Amino acid sequence: MDIILLGPPGAGKGTQASRLEERLNMVQLSTGDMLRAAVKAGSEIGLKAKAVMDAGELVSDEIVSGIIGDRLDELAPDQSIIFDGYPRTQAQAVSLDEILSARGRTLDYVIELEVDEDALVERITGRFTCANCNAGYHDKFHRPAKDGICDECGSSEFKRRPDDNEETVRTRMEEYRAKTAPILPIYEKRNLVNRVDGMGDMDHVTDEILAILKSA
Repeated sequence: MDIILLGPPGAGKGTQASRLEERLNMVQLSTGDMLRAAVKAGSEIGLKAKAVMDAGELVSDEIVSGIIGDRLDELAPDQSIIFDGYPRTQAQAVSLDEILSARGRTLDYVIELEVDEDALVERITGRFTCANCNAGYHDKFHRPAKDGICDECGSSEFKRRPDDNEETVRTRMEEYRAKTAPILPIYEKRNLVNRVDGMGDMDHVTDEILAILKSA
């Protein structure tokens, strides 16, 4: 089973992909992780990606597709896959079809995690983590039991990601609507798209996704 998880940054794709890996023995293919791994490994495609990134430029669709193809070739033909962060554009959607077809694979589901923009801004801008053990917290939804003290390790130092601010989140949402959302009609024509409320409780979101996948 090969699926795509779609949704803007902060929608919970990474969390849900990890849960599917654990429960269904799937493999998450995150383009960001694969790019870093290819660069570190010094593969031919990794060296190309490194040269582009060192020049401060965006990695091309061709390079990203090459890295995905290489990774798929490392996996068993019957290994179930979760594509996280790919495809992001219509061109990448076309490339993915070609990549899968060349390996005798087909796409089974496209699951979009739907979000409310204002609620997503609140979710992301309120995030912070323990600087010592990386335990996650939130200003509103999950504060430490004792204010200023990490529940896990007792540290009093916390940190926030510099890009977890309202302006950046809304810019990401605009980019998602402009570049990624337009690929949905491609998959809707094939009756592959299923939508899940990404603003719900994490366990409930997982249950909804599992229900979709197990209905096959």
